[in-house]
Amino acid sequence: MAEIVGAYFTSHVPAIGGAIHRGLQQDPYWKPFFDGFPPVQEWLAKVKPDVAIVFYNDHGLNFFLDKMPTFAVGAAAQYDNADEGWGLPLFKSFEGHLPLSWHIIESLVEDEFDITTCQKMLIDHALSIPFELAYPNADKWPTKLVPIAINTVQHPLPSAKRVLALGQAVNKAIQSWQGDERIVVIGTGGLSHQLDGERAGFINQDYDKFCMDNLSVDPAALTKDSVHEIVRLSGTQGVEILNWIGARGAMGEGVAAEIHRNYHIPISNTAAATMVLEPA
Repeated sequence: MAEIVGAYFTSHVPAIGGAIHRGLQQDPYWKPFFDGFPPVQEWLAKVKPDVAIVFYNDHGLNFFLDKMPTFAVGAAAQYDNADEGWGLPLFKSFEGHLPLSWHIIESLVEDEFDITTCQKMLIDHALSIPFELAYPNADKWPTKLVPIAINTVQHPLPSAKRVLALGQAVNKAIQSWQGDERIVVIGTGGLSHQLDGERAGFINQDYDKFCMDNLSVDPAALTKDSVHEIVRLSGTQGVEILNWIGARGAMGEGVAAEIHRNYHIPISNTAAATMVLEPA
């Protein structure tokens, strides 16, 4: 049976990719953020996952406001990055894990989740940057990929409760998978930030701490607010916490052990956070 070795959560701001490209990891503005990643890198080197199931949100490479699935799962042999207009170099491509993708898709549909199946899918910064941070010297990514995109952009958004249930259904699919892969679950985005409107620059440290404190021990606590309340508490883009909630659900029920956390503000008007959890 496949083994979930743990979960890795991090922000995915495009500016991080620019800082990596320009070699600014030791710049005073960026250093407190990048200093949070050696423990992540060491942990991944220790647990050696060979598959990553990643909960993230697409920023227009696959879906736009006229066609926005609530949940989409990749079922491709390869996932390529494309130009998003941020002036970033293209990131490395990922090898997909087709059999596991289809198993998860079939299991989710059986559990009555209406998902979009993507046999062709591009990868944007929300997925590539967390890997650049975790594997900074990799010539190629050491894991195969199963991407799961959650709508955090176009209302109506899924509730946090529904996203947690999605993650738990993914965990159920993993438990019934007959392979022996070592799986890391990844949630990307956030934490609190708002990039436009009257509250542009909004950051809520108290809410971020609430999310980080409860993610390991009581993820259901993050589902008690409506999605509109989450937007009020975290900002319009801070609702990307949904990706973290889905990834936490995929770890399974029960308390998880917190291995590492880092929190730094601001990075490009964003509360940047990083966590690693293991099954307790």
